[in-house]
Amino acid sequence: MSTQNDLATYARQSFGAHLEPVAPVGLLIVDFVNGFADGDRFGGGNISTAISNTVTLLAFARDRKWPVAHTRIVFADDDADRNIFTEKVPGLLALKEHGHDSAIVPELSPREGELVIRKTVPSAFFGTGLSAWLAHRGVRTLVVAGAVTSGCVRASVVDAMQCGFRPFVLSDCVGDRAIGPHEANLFDMAQKYAAVMPRDQALGILGAL
Repeated sequence: MSTQNDLATYARQSFGAHLEPVAPVGLLIVDFVNGFADGDRFGGGNISTAISNTVTLLAFARDRKWPVAHTRIVFADDDADRNIFTEKVPGLLALKEHGHDSAIVPELSPREGELVIRKTVPSAFFGTGLSAWLAHRGVRTLVVAGAVTSGCVRASVVDAMQCGFRPFVLSDCVGDRAIGPHEANLFDMAQKYAAVMPRDQALGILGAL
């Protein structure tokens, strides 16, 4: 938990400036798959709550015809694309194209026209066509939901900012298997890379664009 002294230090050094949203807006949902919804596999913490909160967010985005992208972690059946990520987390190799754990949760199932990115590293942008897909649709502000806050969400947010998108992280639509890393990374992203706020506040702002 950040203290007032911490906040004062960041503010004195000019961190945490306001980030204004600019239309058009897109939505990125990171790795809300069955395996991350399961506390006995890769989930736990507040991930299930974040998934539930994202149902309303996704409906809002679809109603306004935002470009929507989803991500999944998917490794080859023969593990030919194993990497350093899987050396650190060997269980990820169980996430295969047709496996239950790597499938997007039913309540957030993609619709026709929504992009599904398959990745083997934390960031949704690294080695994928996501940046070009968003740019082609004119996206300037990227709303981010997903799991986990301290891992694939953070990596994707940093890369989104580096690619010139304005990240808006919805704090109750992202989750982590442990609350400490979740809170610490929300604080850090808010200070350096993104706007961070609850879903309903964000939708009130973005819906007015």
